[in-house]
Amino acid sequence: MSDDRLIVGLDLPNAMAGLEMAERLGDAVGFYKIGLGMLTGGGLALANELKQEHGKRIFLDMKLFDISATVEAAVRGLAQFDLDFLTVHGDPHVVRAAKQGAAGTGLKILGVTILTSLDRADLDACLIRDGDMADLVVERAGRAFEAGADGIIASPQEAARIRALPEAQGRLIVTPGVRPAGSDLGDQKRIATPARAIADGADHIVVARPVIRAADPAAAARTILDEIAGV
Repeated sequence: MSDDRLIVGLDLPNAMAGLEMAERLGDAVGFYKIGLGMLTGGGLALANELKQEHGKRIFLDMKLFDISATVEAAVRGLAQFDLDFLTVHGDPHVVRAAKQGAAGTGLKILGVTILTSLDRADLDACLIRDGDMADLVVERAGRAFEAGADGIIASPQEAARIRALPEAQGRLIVTPGVRPAGSDLGDQKRIATPARAIADGADHIVVARPVIRAADPAAAARTILDEIAGV
């Protein structure tokens, strides 16, 4: 059985490419992320196929943000697919609406704090209030938990501080921005190695390019699994 602490991001153009990659990864990976980039390429169909026909767990990374009624309706519709995780923006009104939409199902709502591709200069450009990046992430995580989030999305650099929050007890911390030593950073700015992320309190790490762009994706996944197994 695979270690579901590793979630592999199927950041590929369409469902056919995603299914081919999942077949190449085989039993090495049991948990997949499907995001907005594949939404118009059959992403929901792939999520359903991997879940229902292949027994995989699915993290649907939609990062929903809208008025409460729209978020609730969208989540209620997505919850019918019997998936595992769904992301929404971590704003309290969004989290509360998403939880209402997921009520009565096993779908866990994860609140996005601040994207791992952003730094303080990006927040300034977006008119986000002044403050240390890590402090803002931890504060947003706490507010998302208070609003009922089952977990949060944050960079591994903030995982330890979030895990220390009283509100984090029994909640999930999922960290993208994870890169094995020597990997290309791509567009990520706040990163850590798989072992560091798990040691600092992450329940799941999300890795895409270092696995799906590897010459041998299954071997790349197993290398990461070996690393986190030693934590």
